[in-house]
Amino acid sequence: MKELAKRVISALEKNGLTLSCAESCTGGLIAKTITDVSGASSVFMGGVVSYANEVKMGVLGVSSDTLKKYGAVSRQTAEEMALGVSKACFSSVSVSTTGIAGPLGGTAEKPVGTVYVGLYIRGRVLSKLLSLSPTLSRDEIRRETTRIVLEMLCEEI
Repeated sequence: MKELAKRVISALEKNGLTLSCAESCTGGLIAKTITDVSGASSVFMGGVVSYANEVKMGVLGVSSDTLKKYGAVSRQTAEEMALGVSKACFSSVSVSTTGIAGPLGGTAEKPVGTVYVGLYIRGRVLSKLLSLSPTLSRDEIRRETTRIVLEMLCEEI
């Protein structure tokens, strides 16, 4: 993953962009992976680990209506998280993750391995649903999500 992180940093630098992260289910792993690369400070603005809905609302500006209507694990929440962290950290690009890494917390509607990724870039907010295998461990779900997010960043930048 370090090579992916290097590619993200290089692409951000080449395009004069900066990055921030709002992470729930990944618990800061995306930010850690980026900042493990020397020189990341030239493009990485910061991040928020927002497990609690109060943090999603108070720090990231996620609407209480969104959380009530769609839940914390939803496309809408991921998109609002991405937009909110971009504003909070003054970045031109941002990513967010919200999901169920397990082994507990899954439901029939949203099983373990359900993850939504939000991406804010060039004034657009995009989202992607990841339906990872519920047989993966918590750590594997978090790592796979991080890998996919880094690949998304490489593609979109």
